Amino acid sequence: MADELTPAATDPAATAAGPEESAEEPIKQRKNGLYPGVSDELAENMKSGWADTELRDLAPIPQAGETAARRSALSARFPGERLVIPAGNLKVRSNDTEYPFRASVEYAYLTGNQTEDGVLVLEPVAGGHEATIYLLPRSDRENGEFWLSGQGELWVGRRHSLTEAEKLYGIPASDVRELAGKLREATGPVRVVRGYDAGIEAALTDKVTAERDEELRVFLSEARLIKDEFEIGELQKAVDSTVRGFEDVVKVLDKAEATSERYIEGTFFLRARVEGNDVGYGSICAAGPHACTLHWVRNDGPVRSGDLLLLDAGVETHTYYTADVTRTLPINGRYSEIQKKIYDAVYDAQEAGIAAVQPGAKYRDFHDAAQRVLAERLVEWGLVEGPVERVLELGLQRRWTLHGTGHMLGMDVHDCAAARTETYVEGVLEPGMVLTVEPGLYFQADDLTVPEEYRGIGVRIEDDILVTEDGNRNMSAGLPRRSDEVESWMAALKG
Repeated sequence: MADELTPAATDPAATAAGPEESAEEPIKQRKNGLYPGVSDELAENMKSGWADTELRDLAPIPQAGETAARRSALSARFPGERLVIPAGNLKVRSNDTEYPFRASVEYAYLTGNQTEDGVLVLEPVAGGHEATIYLLPRSDRENGEFWLSGQGELWVGRRHSLTEAEKLYGIPASDVRELAGKLREATGPVRVVRGYDAGIEAALTDKVTAERDEELRVFLSEARLIKDEFEIGELQKAVDSTVRGFEDVVKVLDKAEATSERYIEGTFFLRARVEGNDVGYGSICAAGPHACTLHWVRNDGPVRSGDLLLLDAGVETHTYYTADVTRTLPINGRYSEIQKKIYDAVYDAQEAGIAAVQPGAKYRDFHDAAQRVLAERLVEWGLVEGPVERVLELGLQRRWTLHGTGHMLGMDVHDCAAARTETYVEGVLEPGMVLTVEPGLYFQADDLTVPEEYRGIGVRIEDDILVTEDGNRNMSAGLPRRSDEVESWMAALKG
């Protein structure tokens, strides 16, 4: 990584902090000796000789209509109040390198913009709100910021001008470096989405309360419970790419056997980066007994013929919508008798769960349906004493089923997490909701309450289900689920 002219770690021009931080700061720092080796002649030379690169024929982003409608709904919920929704800031990974930036879901949902330091502000006016998106403008060539700042465009790439941003997002744009000062001087009720931008929150310290801010966060979480057509389309893109990623993995299982679970992780990640923005969460590439660890993301274990591979992974699109799919695959292409027995039980439970996903059904119904099937099998196999009603009442099946059977899906893999209990887990399913159905059975390697042949086997099957007007649609039906179909699919891919 180049570092010859890397500036001091403090880079005011790249943050959205206070009004005292001027765009002139980089050149002042140079004159104060913080940028050694930069002569006045070189600084003057770097000011000129640059072509005009303003983009003048920009079309609005595809979801501009949807983001405008979302802002209108937000405006109607909080009339007369100033609403502040930050994107967030870069976070240091090590020394002078940062983690890849991902804007806050609330901000991206309302704007479609994904750049660091951005802030959406809805100012109350008669009849509603006026929205402004506050962003860093193009790097200044006159004061040297574009090449002397660590976040200048020479180092990290071109960013859109404020004029370009207005065309793309359909929102008036202003310089974010002026925002903190404006917020300090503002009067009237205000709410902010917390946890993303400490500088913005500091400017509002005496103007906000945790309770009121939480109401804003909850509203924005519940607003995402029902997806619009754009969101459903993006989720389907994510799922389709994920299906191709699973196919990629099956084709290289022999190479994974020669290396480790990391080969599987890297193979899927390649598909996610080529077709999308990233993986939607840390891929779980759990071979053998690692499948019994629910969030196994170390992915450093061996891949052995005869074992199962539990692959839980999802591609995230460029608009942040993620798939979340799990298949449990026989590494050698064929389930053993005991593996198939356990797999088929989970498949039957998932079938019951998916069938329970219907408009008007209670959210908990699909979980209850799947758990009942698994409890019945555990009783049938003699692993727990019946009757089934007793097992369910006491939750005895949970030693081996462990987790809930699904969750809402969207821009977060566990979407709508801040929604109130009465509108989510105690709510009713409606058309446009997208959720996972993912029952599992996990027999830990050291579980002495089950026969030895069960130990170390973990099975989960997960699909992404859209609630429709007349039932549901399995968005990830492109991946086979039934055990015999999985074997045939794997054989065809291995060719």
